[in-house]
Amino acid sequence: MSNLFDKLGLSESISSTLDKMGFKTPTPIQEKIIPLALENKDVIGKSQTGSGKTLSYLLPIFQKIDTNKREMQVLILAPTHELVMQVYKTVNSFSNNSELNITCASIIGDVNINRQIEKLKEKPHIIVGTSGRTLDLIKKKKIAAHTIKTIVIDEADILLDAAHIDNTKAVIKTTLKERQLLLFSATISNATIETAKSLMKEPEFINVENKTEVNSDITHYYFTCDERDKTELVRKLVHAINPKKAIVFINKSDDIEITTSKLKYHKLKAEGIHGTNIKEDRKKVLDAFRDGKINLLVASDIAARGLDVKDVTHVFNLSLPIEPINYLHRVGRCGRAGEKGMAITIVSPTELRLIKKYERAFNIEIQHKDIYMGKIINYKEKRPTFNRSKSNKYHNNRK
Repeated sequence: MSNLFDKLGLSESISSTLDKMGFKTPTPIQEKIIPLALENKDVIGKSQTGSGKTLSYLLPIFQKIDTNKREMQVLILAPTHELVMQVYKTVNSFSNNSELNITCASIIGDVNINRQIEKLKEKPHIIVGTSGRTLDLIKKKKIAAHTIKTIVIDEADILLDAAHIDNTKAVIKTTLKERQLLLFSATISNATIETAKSLMKEPEFINVENKTEVNSDITHYYFTCDERDKTELVRKLVHAINPKKAIVFINKSDDIEITTSKLKYHKLKAEGIHGTNIKEDRKKVLDAFRDGKINLLVASDIAARGLDVKDVTHVFNLSLPIEPINYLHRVGRCGRAGEKGMAITIVSPTELRLIKKYERAFNIEIQHKDIYMGKIINYKEKRPTFNRSKSNKYHNNRK
């Protein structure tokens, strides 16, 4: 069998598996990354969320793994539990649909380390993990770093930031210099690129321009108030709209618990997730959100990485993202699969410039709205007024 994936240098076995799984045509990032990765080049790949980055690095890895050897050959680092599990499931799905006997283990913090050690005794070909727990297991000599031939840094903008770079560098340095290093991210600064280059061997930089089209099924509103009144405005809007499922985005993880507590105080069904949640708590919250037991999920951009929740009808931006692309990522959580969605941004006077920035970036209109008597109305729309003079005249005539 032959298809467009064959032309990228992938084997017929891999191409036929892709066809079986419904992947007919490679995405732009896959077209550019796969041939380079097959040549064992170091690569920095930048492309928007949902562009096919995961398969762009997994497909060459599948082809290069020697399944006759029972040894750890690939290490994939990701910043969140959810993203680790998403990549892990993708590996297993492909392996189950193919004739390749590729094995994989997931390694995340805040779970029983002894169970993970037992899995590693089986010497899986691919290890997907968070940087901290992976480093712990390398130090305990449970991960054989000397047999690792390829390292993938997924969401490199996070794993190379100040909070994570020490662990990420330490993991890389435990492997042999001959190993291949692949870095991917939806957003990546020049500083991060320079940091990445210092860890790599003459890397190729692949930048697939982000499509700035916003899903036409999403309506965009913004409401204005003082910073201190934002949570109260969200409360009023939730009562007015009664969303089936909504994500409330906060910029700072430290503010998630405070916001969640305020919403719960007003009897709203809200829970929050952030980077310091233990795995069981995060899973409990996400399961409750998926099952509809709560309808408000409070999260930061980082905590929401890798989330895949169906039937999200609304997105609330309680604090605004500086970069327009992050606005696009957030609002894209609702209005999926042909359903309608609504993105609501709560703006303080000093943040109004960001609304214009999003509108210019994506050629969209974000309508200024207000809430009155429990209903959403156009901003400055004529409201019913109580004419005190007429009322007094009526009252006097009754005397």
